Amino acid sequence: MGLFRSGEILGIAESALEFALSASRDAHPDEYMGLLRGEDARNVGLDESGTVLTEGLVIPGTETNPVSATVKTNMIPNDLSAAGSIHSHPNGVLRPSNEDLATFGRNRVHIIVGAPYGQGDWQAYDREGEPIDLPVLGVDPPEEEFFDFTQADIDRELREEDFDR
Repeated sequence: MGLFRSGEILGIAESALEFALSASRDAHPDEYMGLLRGEDARNVGLDESGTVLTEGLVIPGTETNPVSATVKTNMIPNDLSAAGSIHSHPNGVLRPSNEDLATFGRNRVHIIVGAPYGQGDWQAYDREGEPIDLPVLGVDPPEEEFFDFTQADIDRELREEDFDR
């Protein structure tokens, strides 16, 4: 995952949107709430500068009910790739509430998904709560490597151990 840098948000990866739609369906009738991470467009195969929203991050301890979601701010990672938020409205209304607008200033883009959580049941907003167009991009987010070694590294080490015997 690359560090989030300033620049235009070019769109959202289809896989990130699908994750949020699925998580919203799973959480229904309660709200779903997550953060959005951004990746440099060049890291997802685009030949332009800017940021692509590539991942939805669920924050541990988030409390939800049918009309709200509360994130425990002490559980939000200090993540320079954070670019926005995404949450559901189980009632299907895609307009931000006053409570939503109060939280929008923190990041650059905010997405609301509404029941029944289909491909067209979402809207992106800027910091001021104004609707924006956000293209869905068919890009593959880079794979995060949990370990800093590969199978080839393991095989090489095993061969070296055999040689040392």
